Amino acid sequence: QVQLVESGGGLVQPGWSLRLSCAASGIILHFNVAGWFRQAPGKQREFVADITSDGNINYADSVKGRFIISRDNAKKMVYLQMNSVKPEDTAVYYCNADLTFAHAGVIERKNDFWGQGSQVTVSS
Repeated sequence: QVQLVESGGGLVQPGWSLRLSCAASGIILHFNVAGWFRQAPGKQREFVADITSDGNINYADSVKGRFIISRDNAKKMVYLQMNSVKPEDTAVYYCNADLTFAHAGVIERKNDFWGQGSQVTVSS
């Protein structure tokens, strides 16, 4: 069974740094697109960043220049390095992935894998 599990959230002060990690478990054959989304209280979930299998990266304007997304294909991990965080970065952060995987002897591809979410709170 394929799962995504985030870690690394917490409470930080404005201007500090924080790194989120997302680990994929299961028989993963290919990590296609991997990304991060976030949802602040009372707001819709929004795109933060994503990275393709060949390294193409996209960032939301609100985090460009401050956040860095990266991946380790061998470890089946995706990271979000958050620098110079602001109070408006406070949200639950979700890992999302488009994966090719094996399950019950069948190879499948799905683009809607989500982690359980990791709370990031930026406050002084």
